[in-house]
Amino acid sequence: MSTPSKWETLPTEAINPASLHLDKASAADIVDLMIAEDKKVVAAVQRERERIAHGVEIIAQAVRKNGRIIFIGAGTSGRLGIVEAAEMPPTFGTAPSRVIAVMAGGKDAVFKAREGVEDDYEEGARAVARLRPTMRDVVVGVSASGITPFVRGGLTRARKAGLKIIFVTCWPGTELQNFVDLIIAPSVGPEVLTGSTRLKAGTATKLVLNMLTTASMVRTGKTYGNLMVDVQVGSEKLRDRARRILCMVTGIDYEAAGKLHRRAKGNVKAAIVMQKTGLTLAKAVARLKASDDSVRLAIGEDIEPRLRSLLHLADKP
Repeated sequence: MSTPSKWETLPTEAINPASLHLDKASAADIVDLMIAEDKKVVAAVQRERERIAHGVEIIAQAVRKNGRIIFIGAGTSGRLGIVEAAEMPPTFGTAPSRVIAVMAGGKDAVFKAREGVEDDYEEGARAVARLRPTMRDVVVGVSASGITPFVRGGLTRARKAGLKIIFVTCWPGTELQNFVDLIIAPSVGPEVLTGSTRLKAGTATKLVLNMLTTASMVRTGKTYGNLMVDVQVGSEKLRDRARRILCMVTGIDYEAAGKLHRRAKGNVKAAIVMQKTGLTLAKAVARLKASDDSVRLAIGEDIEPRLRSLLHLADKP
């Protein structure tokens, strides 16, 4: 029998044959079932590795041009974009205005589901328009189903402005291939709870967004080795992390690291350059700027041998 449903054939709405007995299963059996299904997520994301790497370079290019990263989504997909945007400033020292998340329903929808707002195509377009997008920016649309009208409206407005568009979905068959610059579509299969895309689809999306943001930040000089040298010290834990980084990189003790960090006005990168070169803060900042914000280039040293020595890995590959 024919049906008017546009969702029925989507993989995110399919029935999972492995969980047909879900309401009869014990707690332990449900957990085992979910673990077995979640194991499929990493494999699905791995199949998209080349597309993810391409997305990293698109975002890195935008960052180098001082463009913005703009996430747009609804429901779980929107909240995942908000998590990425919120974590970038403390982790990588980005200005809050450089990584932005647009969510259907606005701030109120972050904490309380607002069903129906995802269906507003025009509001998606208006939400992106309000950001006054430029060609330097990149938009990352996030929609597990691939057909969320709010997201599509935002992407349409982004295309009109000439932005690069990355679309993250769990529907490999989406017809947007000819509309966006890149589609990343991990095929995770049907959910344990039919249609609940906060499960495998949400996990896969989180993995993809983690890779897109983290790898693009690394590619634009936000780390030294695997050290978080652009960390913003808004808590005692992060102040301690900054000090420990300075100790590891320069060899000074913890107390001296604290004094150096204060002299550098909280700029860990500048503190490293100051200690390694004897330069003043102003000159250290200037050298970093001339070195594409890379500590490695600014001081001409590779941190990996020192970190291997500290971890007693000098003789291991």
